[in-house]
Amino acid sequence: MSKMSPKDYIAREDKYGAHNYHPLPVVLEKGKGVRVWDVEGKEYFDFLSAYSAVNQGHCHPKIVKALTDQAEILTLTSRAFYNNILGEYEEFITKYFGYDKVLPMNTGAEADETALKLCRKWAYKVKGIKEDQAKIIVCEDNFHGRTITIVSMSTDPDSYGGFGPFTPGFVKIPYNNIEALEKELKDPNVAGFLLEPIQGEAGVFVPDEGYLKKAYELCKKNNVLFIADEVQTGIARTGKMLACDHEGVRPDILILGKAVSGGVMPVSCVLADDEIMLTIKPGEHGSTFGGNPLACKVAIAALNVIKDEKLAENAEKMGKIFRDEMKAIKSEMIELVRGKGLLNAVVIRNKPGKTAWDVCMAMAEKGVLAKPTHGNIIRFAPPLVITEAELREAIGRIKEAFKQFE
Repeated sequence: MSKMSPKDYIAREDKYGAHNYHPLPVVLEKGKGVRVWDVEGKEYFDFLSAYSAVNQGHCHPKIVKALTDQAEILTLTSRAFYNNILGEYEEFITKYFGYDKVLPMNTGAEADETALKLCRKWAYKVKGIKEDQAKIIVCEDNFHGRTITIVSMSTDPDSYGGFGPFTPGFVKIPYNNIEALEKELKDPNVAGFLLEPIQGEAGVFVPDEGYLKKAYELCKKNNVLFIADEVQTGIARTGKMLACDHEGVRPDILILGKAVSGGVMPVSCVLADDEIMLTIKPGEHGSTFGGNPLACKVAIAALNVIKDEKLAENAEKMGKIFRDEMKAIKSEMIELVRGKGLLNAVVIRNKPGKTAWDVCMAMAEKGVLAKPTHGNIIRFAPPLVITEAELREAIGRIKEAFKQFE
């Protein structure tokens, strides 16, 4: 069989796969650390990190070893039985983040759904809201996943258009707006406030300093659960273990995914204390694969790598360098640079032939991979293992790409 070209791989996906993605036309076959290689052997810096799932870098040897070692012993029992690994993981992750209990799931969207169910159950059993009356406040421009319930709280027509009827019980307010939150919290049927500490998919929208803390305090005052979706912002991405740590906020319900496994397999979880977590009884929620022995061993290894290699500290330091260098680029195309740690965005002034997509294509030519969001924003999020030398090399290539549009 003759070797396939990148166009062949793309055509095959197009023919047999659903058309629910519009990828950059690059076909990858290998990854190591901060770099990936395509089927023709071209090397790139990965500045998307699978939407922050590979914070520990591609194919981290310690995480891969945990996977392969456990894969030869036991991969899945389901929760119909106990296994010897789940408790080890539960003890590890609850102590790691400082919560009483963990509920393991697989994907970020599943973890969000779990948090919503927990919040509603708590509303009826603990807060005393009448059955089916609980409301959860969410933010405009949010992105929590793609399930019917999650798109019910979206304000993005691409997410919800043509998927109704929608799940009731959500109140949408502007993000980064304390007054709007305060107003809605007056409703005694409000049970929770769900937000991303930084809105990733919206284009790395960082709220004003103090917003999270004020929001948390208002929730406390009104006996409302503060629920943080840290699927993208967590696990050292923003320069702290959690983005909420920047303001010393401890969410009542914490949602994690993506880099919990270092991108090796889908692993997500929800953390909360007993008063919330124990409202759900046997048979009321679960997952065949959630908390499987393979996932548990992988997650322990992945979270150990974050601390052992001081990746939060590196993200903080490298992020400052990246933003300073981006702000120094003299280009009429660059409207704004923003971010925290190694979760950053450059807002582009789109013109014909000079769009964020065009810039991403030019960067790919130069060997840096990133992807536009919302048409005019480029998100830059390399693996947190990136060194200063690697970062500066990549920045040089990004600057060359921008030069092409002058």
